[in-house]
Amino acid sequence: MTSSNNASEKKHVNESQDDQEQQSVLEKYDNESRFRVFDNQKIAWMVSLIAVGLSLYHLYTSYFGTPVTLQHRSLHVAVILMLVFLLYPALKKSRRNILQWYDAVFALMALSTTVYVFVEYEGIIQRGGIPNNYDLLFGGLLVLLVLEAARRVTGWGLPLLASLFLVYGLFGREIGGIFRHRGYEWDEIVGYMYQTTEGVYSTAIGVSATYIFLFILFGAFLQKSGMGQFFNDLALAIAGQTRGGPAKVSVIASGFLGSINGAAVANVVTTGSFTIPLMKKIGYKKDFAGAVEASASVGGQILPPIMGAAAFIMAEILGMPYSEIALAALLPALLFYLGVITQIHLRASKEGLKGISKENLPAIKQVMAERGHLLIPLMFLMYMLFFSGRTIIFSALLTIIVTVIVAMIRKTTRMSFRDIVEALENGARTAVGVAVACAAVGLIVGIASLTGFGLSLANGIITLGGESLLLTLMFTMVACIVLGMGLPSIPTYIITSTMAAPALIELGIEALVAHLFVFYFGIFANITPPVALASFAAAGISGGNQMRTGFVSMKLAVAGFIVPYLFVYNDSLLLTNTTFTEGVLVVTTSVIGVMMLGVAAEGFLMTKMPAVLRIVLAGGAIMLMTPNLFYDAAALLIISVCLGIQWILARRVGLNYLKAV
Repeated sequence: MTSSNNASEKKHVNESQDDQEQQSVLEKYDNESRFRVFDNQKIAWMVSLIAVGLSLYHLYTSYFGTPVTLQHRSLHVAVILMLVFLLYPALKKSRRNILQWYDAVFALMALSTTVYVFVEYEGIIQRGGIPNNYDLLFGGLLVLLVLEAARRVTGWGLPLLASLFLVYGLFGREIGGIFRHRGYEWDEIVGYMYQTTEGVYSTAIGVSATYIFLFILFGAFLQKSGMGQFFNDLALAIAGQTRGGPAKVSVIASGFLGSINGAAVANVVTTGSFTIPLMKKIGYKKDFAGAVEASASVGGQILPPIMGAAAFIMAEILGMPYSEIALAALLPALLFYLGVITQIHLRASKEGLKGISKENLPAIKQVMAERGHLLIPLMFLMYMLFFSGRTIIFSALLTIIVTVIVAMIRKTTRMSFRDIVEALENGARTAVGVAVACAAVGLIVGIASLTGFGLSLANGIITLGGESLLLTLMFTMVACIVLGMGLPSIPTYIITSTMAAPALIELGIEALVAHLFVFYFGIFANITPPVALASFAAAGISGGNQMRTGFVSMKLAVAGFIVPYLFVYNDSLLLTNTTFTEGVLVVTTSVIGVMMLGVAAEGFLMTKMPAVLRIVLAGGAIMLMTPNLFYDAAALLIISVCLGIQWILARRVGLNYLKAV
């Protein structure tokens, strides 16, 4: 009995240490995780109550409807800001077990901004954007609080960018060239940011206060039900025994979780703490193991059905049905993951790596019997989104309820009242980072709208590209990666869709295609050095070199960097405006092309591939992914020749080996 108790205690100690290590890595690369843990239980209860109350408010309004737009968004922002100042200390070195008096003051000041909107709503509307002194006071206060909150949660990058835009709004008349504008006074800017739905309370916050919050809350309930463990076990059961199995497990598990939670760094730490040690154990090198987890986690945000909630924002901005966007994004996302898995398999073949022995893996039947019912909420969500005809918000609400009910089926997944309360709290805490970033993005988008900066930037990109579509795409790609460095994926998309997508639309590219293009490259900023936070976090777990892990991540994601160019030139890859026969042909050629691109990137097939042959094969692969019958025929010929030469080389290597033996 004593030995059993000792074993149990040892297990809990190990789990606690693992959690601490995960949290340490997460805090190093993800500012959103550096929150306070209070010694004072009364303060802890108060913060929990505010978080739970915010979640309940959003659940309530998703069914019964929201107050008028300005009031609803102002309440969302104010409570989010309160949570920021209560949860996040001003400095990294600040004590995180106590609440500083000035942070309590900041929290109350944040609350006052929405109280004023509710009390003075009729006056604000009647003044028609012409602020009085009180409007300027509370509006200016809101702008400053948003900048400070963004600094605490996301780091310096976003608030500095927002501050530069505010300065640009004030002094744009002093700038020469295409970006010059008439300049605006401070009261005009504050009124625009606070009294309208074009600034802080713009579409970005509107989406945060509806779709994003509810789907983050849905993810929190799934996590409480044990969905993360289920995905890991299912991935192990499916792919663990195959060649290089742990790496394929990482891809499957991270893809599913990344689509739901939309947080690349958090996904890397959560899933990577389990998969990266397994990859290293069977022989994958540190940098490669970290890169697999980073690229798979980032890719989840382009994977339907949820795409980290980005699909819903895109639907809102473009005024398109969600189902069309999800369908368009499906094939490119699957091609991305096929490219990653191809390179993983080839690397395992090249280095003679095996999978995990069958006796150390869970059986699929056992996994499905214990937790398979957790797939029901996901299937229900897809039904609601694609076939029910109900709103996205109502679909999310019902899916959360279904998740709680379905989890009750088995004891291992059943949620207690405390679990439900914790899920409500965790959902609000997780939503803080995205909501604050959306509020700060509102300042940027507001100034861009007020001054016409977005159109000027689009014209500038087109001018630099010399009206060449390829050059314009390349400049747009660079702009998206730079804008996306160090930012959450959703604010990144909102910024790039405002700043960069118009350049492509000006050249005649369809809006959906342009938005998917900028979304992809904004996302891939997370694995693109020099600021590749997802890759850096993975390197922190694997013990590898950060920059090398970043570059290997880019190589694994090579299909993701090429496919957006291809669907710009021919949107058949998005399966839009195509017949069934054309769709089958596009899927077939794209699959073969991505696999051959993976071969060229890894430089191995049966034996090591010469550099020249890799380059030629890569060219043929790209041609094959371009939906054009002439290109397809030429590409198949090129690929056939390359594979024939490679087969001959492999045969010679085998014969030489036999002679040597």
